[in-house]
Amino acid sequence: MISGPHDVLHQHLQQFAQLPEADMQLADEFWHVRKIAKHDFFNFQNSVCRQVGFVLKGMFRVYYIDPKTELEHNLYFIPEHMFLTSLKGLLTRTTCPYLIEALEDAELLVIDREDLQQLYPRSHSWERFGRILAEQYFLFNQMRSESLLTQTAEERYIDLVENFPDILNRVSLGHISSYLGIKGPSLSRIRAQLAHK
Repeated sequence: MISGPHDVLHQHLQQFAQLPEADMQLADEFWHVRKIAKHDFFNFQNSVCRQVGFVLKGMFRVYYIDPKTELEHNLYFIPEHMFLTSLKGLLTRTTCPYLIEALEDAELLVIDREDLQQLYPRSHSWERFGRILAEQYFLFNQMRSESLLTQTAEERYIDLVENFPDILNRVSLGHISSYLGIKGPSLSRIRAQLAHK
């Protein structure tokens, strides 16, 4: 039976990267609980991201602020049981142009970049975790770019609700509009049209 936060992490590491139990235990000392209050940040814009987080509780948004217009643009929503990081900053040690904000009171298990780097030469399984994490974020970016190019706002909305069935209860319509790349009145029209279908 799943009891503590490390047990939940182990279950998802096994599913995510097929890590054996011994390799997961090898890293247990490096993962620690981090609590982030609603509207606080996992990382700050133009700072180097030094952690990978596993979301135990809460929802995050990844967004950037257009320096010309000062408008916010939501890129992703990251819910429970997903890994959270700024991959570019993690890989290159350069500053991250994005902000990662908790939309709810959140709890994570986090591992520092330096500790993760220590695990790679000690375990092929942890190397595989790093590769799969990078592949996942590459796919996130690819799918996001393709959806903005090839899908209508209505299609993007349908996909979002199918992938996150409870998102309308957890994320404001303003944030959802920003993610879809439309204004609030357009989202209201899409929701009204779908309600009549």
